[in-house]
Amino acid sequence: MINVTITEAGQMSISHDGADDAGLVSDIRLLGRILGEVIRAQEGEAVFALIEQVRQLAVSHQRTSDPQTAVALQETLSAVGRDQAVTVVRAFAHYAHLANVAEDAAKVARLETRTGDRFGALFDRLDALDVPRERVQSVLQAACISPVLTAHPTEIRRKSSADALDAIFGHLAAMHAQPHRKADQERAILALVTRLWQTRMIRQTQLTVEDEIENALSFYQASLLREVPDVYKAMDARLGITSKHRWLVMGNWIGGDRDGNPNVTATTLDQAMRRQCETVLRFYLAEVHGLGAALSMSDTLVDVSEHLVALAARSGDAGVHRTHEPYRRALVGLYDRLAATLKALTGQTAHPPPRVADADAYACADSFLNDLRIIAASLQANGGAILCEEALLPLIRAVKAFGFHLATIDVRQNSAVHETVVAELLAVSQVCTDYAGLEEEERQTVLCAALADPRPLLISRHEYSQTTCSEMAVFSAAAAGKARFGADIIAHAIISHTRSVSDLLELLVLFRETGLMTGTLGVEGARLDAIPVPLFETIGDLRAAPAILAGFYGLPGVRDLMLGSGGIQDIMLGYSDSSKDGGILTSNWELYRAEVALAGLFADGGAAEGMSMRLFHGRGGSVGRGGGPSHQAILAQPPGTVMGQLRLTEQGEVIAAKYGRPELCRDSLQTLVAATLEATLAPPAASVPQRWLDLAETLSRASMQAYRGLVYDTPGFVDFFYDVTPIREISELNI
Repeated sequence: MINVTITEAGQMSISHDGADDAGLVSDIRLLGRILGEVIRAQEGEAVFALIEQVRQLAVSHQRTSDPQTAVALQETLSAVGRDQAVTVVRAFAHYAHLANVAEDAAKVARLETRTGDRFGALFDRLDALDVPRERVQSVLQAACISPVLTAHPTEIRRKSSADALDAIFGHLAAMHAQPHRKADQERAILALVTRLWQTRMIRQTQLTVEDEIENALSFYQASLLREVPDVYKAMDARLGITSKHRWLVMGNWIGGDRDGNPNVTATTLDQAMRRQCETVLRFYLAEVHGLGAALSMSDTLVDVSEHLVALAARSGDAGVHRTHEPYRRALVGLYDRLAATLKALTGQTAHPPPRVADADAYACADSFLNDLRIIAASLQANGGAILCEEALLPLIRAVKAFGFHLATIDVRQNSAVHETVVAELLAVSQVCTDYAGLEEEERQTVLCAALADPRPLLISRHEYSQTTCSEMAVFSAAAAGKARFGADIIAHAIISHTRSVSDLLELLVLFRETGLMTGTLGVEGARLDAIPVPLFETIGDLRAAPAILAGFYGLPGVRDLMLGSGGIQDIMLGYSDSSKDGGILTSNWELYRAEVALAGLFADGGAAEGMSMRLFHGRGGSVGRGGGPSHQAILAQPPGTVMGQLRLTEQGEVIAAKYGRPELCRDSLQTLVAATLEATLAPPAASVPQRWLDLAETLSRASMQAYRGLVYDTPGFVDFFYDVTPIREISELNI
């Protein structure tokens, strides 16, 4: 337990029960002392006395449970005016944030002193089980491991505060690296804490989708653009190869998640795609510019390849100082073409500007990658292998990982909205005037017929409802984005609250009408340009999931369509809603049962035989939202349900905790990859005993009955919940 103390001298300090990390405690005390100095200077002595009184009473009550102390604390707080109450809350909130900074610094220090990385521990485990390296390579050749950043509103900090805390982290790290400059670092931290104190902690206006897009991109700029390639490098070093398959794939919901957010439109999706493209292209431009300074070799001293000479000649660079520096001339050409690509794809200009204004834009990321490989091959063949490894290969790995799209954006919408749109399309085209009134089997018949008919449902001159226009515009923007920024920028369309086979077919109809489906159902060569992803959220949905997927793949032509579209079926499982529906124990048990049953559909003899299943875990940060240690959570998946395929959401404050700092980002990514490979290659030796499964079922039934009895069946529970939790205040936050 961390105990907060504010001394009479105005210094905030800490006692850390049971802590063995003296450096952590020392850092927290230092930051607390500095915060105390700021509060004292800004608010005066009376505020310190009040905060100290509150602290002493709260700690005393926590330790002794003395009723008199509780009464005294209540009386003290009741006598505090609104302004003073806000000041007290701010003091302890800032202290908690500073303590988190110290803990991050301690964690980074432990990572830096640890012998080996996550991959080292993984391969030690695989070696003990006699898993050959070739088997690991084989799994990675078909793997897809994807953390997906979402905009779920659980991050309360403003970016201004987060930036100041990041800067404090930097000064704290510098203090440890250069103890002789401790006084300078403390003064810098004092200035930053003063800035924090004078900055609003919470937003006065609601975040826009554009704000959320920029917040997500900041994590790429801070860490992901460099750390994702570094993970590939670390794995390649362990295997002694160069990865050709893209097995670590970043994902994103922000800008495409429309479920419950009317502010997400075709316009925001287009902006998200453009900003992702701009972010990654500006990163490449900076890297190529830096390479121009680094690769200064002269062809009067070293040989270069014929392809490199040709690449340099095509650059159009006639600078006299670079006459005998072919690498620099080649890189000038690459920079100019990247600048032209940035202009063509996003409308933005490069800084510094290109030397050749009318250079040809790259048609795709592979074309840029091919030019980089020409430079790499020349270096490796002419005494520059070490230069290639240190200077050029990180960029090559980045291009392979991010392309021109940066991350895959998922589009998501509620099944009820899809149903409304499809019903209108069918009615206007006079295919079915009362789709909503049909039974499920009748709906499937109508939808399959529409998918098998080459004639479109859309009537060009008809004025459709706003909902239909908006939804069709989103899918059309997705199709246009794939053509513009690369096929990988949109790869999945998620159907929230999937409860029937028709929910999947409705999405296929929307694909067909907007260019995301080629051909017709049942005809050879038909394919989808995005994967329809059912999301099963409630307990009932999880129980119905296997039957729904079996029914979908049992329809004529569906299995062939999916096989022709890549042979992967993503299935998303909701942790938060199932937990709210049945309680944590029942949620986890039903998730386990659903995964096992779904895996059976994709095994030999199953309805989806020949397809591969990729589970997408919709987990949040808190335990109630499915949160917990990623490594343990992945290893706890039922045997046969990972198989090198895994997607999971990263939400709210968890994104900053995992990816906000380079060292933590690298460790988080390696943990995710290592756990996925271990779950695939080293599953439990024995199956779970049936008696354990029977016991889990019994416990789940009792747990769900008790949970629902309290939450759903107890009169007045909702009023009680509102009275004893800060839910009203949370609902008013601009998050």
